[in-house]
Amino acid sequence: MNRRTVLAGLAALAAAPLAAAKAEEPRKELRIGYQKTGALLVVKARGLLESRFQADGVAVKWLEFPFGPPLLEALSAGAVDYGYTGDAPPIFAQAGHANLLYAAAIPARGYGQAIVVPPESPIKDLADLRGKKIGVAKGSSGHNLLLAAIESAKIGWNEITPIYLAPADAFAAFSRGAIDAWSIWDPFLALAELKQNARTLPIDPRVSAQNSFFLVNRDFAAKNPKAVGAINEEVGKATEWSDKHRDEVAALYSKASGVEIAASSAPSIAPSSLSAP
Repeated sequence: MNRRTVLAGLAALAAAPLAAAKAEEPRKELRIGYQKTGALLVVKARGLLESRFQADGVAVKWLEFPFGPPLLEALSAGAVDYGYTGDAPPIFAQAGHANLLYAAAIPARGYGQAIVVPPESPIKDLADLRGKKIGVAKGSSGHNLLLAAIESAKIGWNEITPIYLAPADAFAAFSRGAIDAWSIWDPFLALAELKQNARTLPIDPRVSAQNSFFLVNRDFAAKNPKAVGAINEEVGKATEWSDKHRDEVAALYSKASGVEIAASSAPSIAPSSLSAP
């Protein structure tokens, strides 16, 4: 998908649900929720939104989150205007009647997340997860991956013991052997592979492929449709730039996440093209 197609899709998407809005609501601040990887990190590092909104006197505030569910809680509450998560957090958020809309999507890639075990673990495949303690962030894309993976292996949810932990806590638990396996995404996946020599379990790529989404607070979108379109355009520019400057992106991700440059250079955490969901 080329940039022209991407931006055309994003512009149409931004305009369609917001056509009823009569005028932009004057704002002094734009609040963006981001994580330690992905296109928004590139947008932040390059100051794209600051440049875009400076002439309108709008300041850009960046709010970092460890994973998707708390970001979407803040977005639904109106503490964040626009943010990025994996595919499962919006589903859980919508089940709780979250005040959000989809703004854009990154198509499923089939890499960048995995279920890992310690290098000397007797667990060799998904079937061996029966009866095991598996660390996962509740409501995250890792949660969705774990559900899909054990289902593909015909394992019931009641046949494993999920241990709900935020990524940083799960890394500590994995390091000391308090959990048998961990369902996780980059950059934490890369960190586990580098620091703990974690071994990934074989999973059908069709099971692990998941979309990622850019989301916007519904009230913000209704009052600021042009701003949503402008943000989407800058995200599209960032993905195009990233594809041409992978070494710089790898260095950026490494600095942000603390993961060594060797892992950050891997395609598993390289930005992907955007499209309309």
